Amino acid sequence: MKALVIHGPNLNMLGRREPDVYGTTTLEEINDAIQKEAKALGVEVETVQTNCEGEIVDVIQKSVEKYDGIIINPGAYTHYSYAIRDAIAGCSLPVVEVHLSNIYAREDFRKKSVTAPVVLGQISGFGTLSYILALRALSEAAKKK
Repeated sequence: MKALVIHGPNLNMLGRREPDVYGTTTLEEINDAIQKEAKALGVEVETVQTNCEGEIVDVIQKSVEKYDGIIINPGAYTHYSYAIRDAIAGCSLPVVEVHLSNIYAREDFRKKSVTAPVVLGQISGFGTLSYILALRALSEAAKKK
């Protein structure tokens, strides 16, 4: 199995950005944890981070021929990007949405995910573990396919 992890806007600032909300773990440390779990699961993983909505759409569209599934943290785009939502819906791959923080325990505008209805599942609130759980879920879904 080959999976793609897409980190959305501002995730490149992890470790410095609002540590009271997102913790002090950096994106590099999260990617290292993902790679460690991927190795244990026998999954090949590539990661990408971009702050640009259109780039996320492009990456999703190009993923169909290269990957068996996607893990995405759309960041703030979760709440209003119908372009990313439509790209996910149209890619025909299983997608798991992740968030480091519990988006349902935060500001009202963060409680709505426009991407959630078109993904396999959503995991939020567990910090780095959200990504690990998503990778496990994606791996299990691929086995059932």
